[in-house]
Amino acid sequence: MGCGGFACSRNALCALNVVYVLVALLLIAVAAWGRGAGVPGVPLTGGAIAVGVALLLLALLGLLGAARHHQVLLFFYMIILGLVFLVQFGVSCSCLAIDRSRQERLFSSAWHILSNETRAELERRLDCCGLRNRSAPPAEPPPAELPPCPAGCRSRPGARCPTCGDQMLRHSDEALKILGGVGLFFSFTEILGVWLAMRYRNQKDPRANPSAFL
Repeated sequence: MGCGGFACSRNALCALNVVYVLVALLLIAVAAWGRGAGVPGVPLTGGAIAVGVALLLLALLGLLGAARHHQVLLFFYMIILGLVFLVQFGVSCSCLAIDRSRQERLFSSAWHILSNETRAELERRLDCCGLRNRSAPPAEPPPAELPPCPAGCRSRPGARCPTCGDQMLRHSDEALKILGGVGLFFSFTEILGVWLAMRYRNQKDPRANPSAFL
């Protein structure tokens, strides 16, 4: 049987959905790392997690439909995969398009609505002080209206604490570039998935009706 046969189409569709599972797990892991690293107020990471979860569930649906050659599952798989392509393409382009100035404005607006406890947790986790105005050496006391910075860098003699804005920008740049690059590259393979599922759905299973191929 040639590569265009029933078994080849089924194996190709199964292999493509295994790739989708790996890509979905990568998107979820990178987006969760970006949020866990102390990057508040970036809705794109939440969108990437949602796309990753949707792609993971859809890949499992595609594996089930390919294994059983289920017409209804393959039909909904094609429709939903096309919608996931549009969403993933848009989120990936947005991740690559957002520049540092937009990130700075986003962090600045998010920082001012955070509670003191959340700010202190970010400062401990990122080992930084303040968004922009508390990078002074530990010998210089912080302004009276702000609580003391709990970062470990302030306890080191002569050390100069980095700002949390710079630390968050570094983490967000890495996360957004990975999410945008991986998501944009693999979004085009979803067009291949739609075509392959449509082709496989219209093929006859030789095991079900062998006389049809005589």
